[in-house]
Amino acid sequence: MTAAIAPNIHAVSALPGQFWSWEGHDIYYVAAGEPRGDRPPLLLVHGFGASTDHWRKNIHELQADFEVWAIDLLGFGRSAKPDRQYSGQLWRNQLHHFIQEMIGRPTVIAGNSLGGYASLCVAADHPESVAGVVLLNSAGPFPDGAAAAPPNPWQTAIRQTIQMFMLQPFPSWLLFQYVRQRRNVRKTLQQVYIDQTVVTDQLVDDILRPANDLGAAQVFASVFKSPKGDTVDALLAQMSAPLLILWGEGDPWMDTRRRSEQFRQHYPQLQEHFLQAGHCPHDEVPQQVNQLMRDWVLSL
Repeated sequence: MTAAIAPNIHAVSALPGQFWSWEGHDIYYVAAGEPRGDRPPLLLVHGFGASTDHWRKNIHELQADFEVWAIDLLGFGRSAKPDRQYSGQLWRNQLHHFIQEMIGRPTVIAGNSLGGYASLCVAADHPESVAGVVLLNSAGPFPDGAAAAPPNPWQTAIRQTIQMFMLQPFPSWLLFQYVRQRRNVRKTLQQVYIDQTVVTDQLVDDILRPANDLGAAQVFASVFKSPKGDTVDALLAQMSAPLLILWGEGDPWMDTRRRSEQFRQHYPQLQEHFLQAGHCPHDEVPQQVNQLMRDWVLSL
């Protein structure tokens, strides 16, 4: 009798989800695994432009050991896309309420990129909801260093002009139409993944699908209007939860070594690992990420 061949983890399908109503809006989420009294549940939070689909490889493996939840932030994935001001504080409230209402106990919250920043906001402002934090190439600003060179007035004027231009509805709509073209989505993914074989048609489809939803262009435009949130160092100063950081060190969008130094300066008790991956290590090297998350959570 021939042994069954394990499926390629990069080809696994996303599990079906359901909707939760929050502030009058439909919020999509996926739940898997069984509750376990000896370990906390996990909540997986995607980055900008992604969705619960981006965690399918992690849910596939982690559900064997944990109660696992993944959620589409308001404005993304299959969740509603109302025309409103989007911010870290908005998503902080969404995640906190989801943990309180749906999960029902302190949770390890794991976030990639924008989802990492939102996760930090929850851990800082609602510690009662959070048993631990896992950051994967997290977004979020640190304050400008005091020793930094003064800004060039000409460059500052150009940057402000571009920002004001992009605040106008028509230019931001045109940029969105360009960005969401299939070839441009693939090109961007190829830039932020080291392993080009992971940039499959399935991945491109997962990113493209929500971009066709009503309201997606307004959400995209809101990026240029979002108020600046708390800096990462301010959030870390309020936080007491255990922290694991997983860096895809091939990320072209951030200097991971420099950001690592900044995180360690403000939160020296963290644990961290550097992986041969780009901006989305959970999707590019999921088995490595899953094992590191599993071992760390079980050690809490």
